[in-house]
Amino acid sequence: MVDITHKITTLREAKAQAIVRVSKQDTINAIQENHVPKGNVFEMAKAAGLLGIKKTPDLLPDCHPLPIEYTGIDYEIEGLEIRILVEVKTIYKTGVEVEAMHGASIVALTMYDMLKPIDKNVEIGSIRLVSKKGGKSDFKPASKGLNALIVVCSDTISRGEGEDRAGKAISAKLEEFGIASEVKIIPDVVSEINSSLKNAETNIVIFTGGTGVGPRDRTPEAIEPLLDFHLKGVEEQMRNYGQQRMPYAMLSRSVAGIKNGKLVLAFPGSTKGAVECMDAVFPHVLHVFKVIEGKRHD
Repeated sequence: MVDITHKITTLREAKAQAIVRVSKQDTINAIQENHVPKGNVFEMAKAAGLLGIKKTPDLLPDCHPLPIEYTGIDYEIEGLEIRILVEVKTIYKTGVEVEAMHGASIVALTMYDMLKPIDKNVEIGSIRLVSKKGGKSDFKPASKGLNALIVVCSDTISRGEGEDRAGKAISAKLEEFGIASEVKIIPDVVSEINSSLKNAETNIVIFTGGTGVGPRDRTPEAIEPLLDFHLKGVEEQMRNYGQQRMPYAMLSRSVAGIKNGKLVLAFPGSTKGAVECMDAVFPHVLHVFKVIEGKRHD
């Protein structure tokens, strides 16, 4: 199965449709009047559809098991066609469109099985996804024109005794969103950190390193007094995301805030920690620029 461990949990919704066509009005009448020999077609098919949705990952190898938190199955009759409408919701890391389509398929097949004794010409028509919502595709703020400065805070790397990996990893992640960036390497010195933020001419400033609890970890102390305000929800999301993956993340002192219209973030110095912070808040955090622009027009 595809690795989804890096994804965040969001509300996911999907709607699917299937068409069942009968060959005569008598069949429709039998369904509506509950005269089909095998029982109540709509209720039996609905029950089968619910089971089909829950069993999707048991039958389709690449589907992830996930919590199904809502399923709705409705019917619409138009002439000799029965339209099956299936809606599925979950709060999880991946979508439920396959579950919705599988449910619609099972409902249609159940109806076929129940109706074939009274109508030999029942057909199952198109089965399709009507809509889906949730995930990064629905929460992707515009990033056009944004640029970033990545500041690597490390005594070792600044002396040429180590290689920068975290800064390069952050830059690669930003490139995925069309955000140009440059990397600057400085020692773990408060004055250098202050200067880097004050002199930054980019929309985004990301510091990596110095957010732990070691004697030289002073990045938060250097940045926080300069911020106009904190983005506490962003900070909470970074720590929560990391904590779900590694228990030591509780010791991180990652920072998020705004300075003169700039988005300021401080990530751990480890490459893994920096990448996880990026995965935790990007691209959703870019919505802050739309909010800032809105305030400027007030």
